[in-house]
Amino acid sequence: MSRSESTADLVLHPVRLRIIQALLGGRELTANQISAEIDDVSTATVRRHIATLEAGGMLHVADEQRVRGAMERTYALSADAREVTYEDLDRMTPAEHKRAFTAFVTGLLSSFDRYIDRGDIDFLRDGVSYRHNALWLSDEELRELLTATRDLYLPYAANGPGEGRVRRLMSTVMFPDPDTLHQP
Repeated sequence: MSRSESTADLVLHPVRLRIIQALLGGRELTANQISAEIDDVSTATVRRHIATLEAGGMLHVADEQRVRGAMERTYALSADAREVTYEDLDRMTPAEHKRAFTAFVTGLLSSFDRYIDRGDIDFLRDGVSYRHNALWLSDEELRELLTATRDLYLPYAANGPGEGRVRRLMSTVMFPDPDTLHQP
């Protein structure tokens, strides 16, 4: 299976996307811990998708311990699973991009629903925001914005769990407005 097929076939499933999201930020979790975080999906289904992601190279076993006679594995994201490269994107078909975006939005909606459904919500206290902005940018200005955003974000991406830290999900989407896009 090629790298783009791996991305399309492995990551584009909503349950597998949620497993990957559970492991973002350098987290290492057992199958039971992942299943507890994705509690609206059966444990057997979560385990099957973990096995698929591991076989596809998206997850690796970070640790193994014997628990009550059985081997318990702790999983982490493989380096390749953390980022879809520009080469991956170039090889994907328009249909695969639509599936990828649908899986992304599905995962985003699922995470937001779980936040809202927990009952104790306070957008200000919890740092929740969502916005839709329009920016008029040249190609050079866009590159500058993306570089500045990456430079601002990266020092925090290496943080692990710690005193006073809450794991926060940050998602971005950027694409040209099709109504104002000019072809060269």
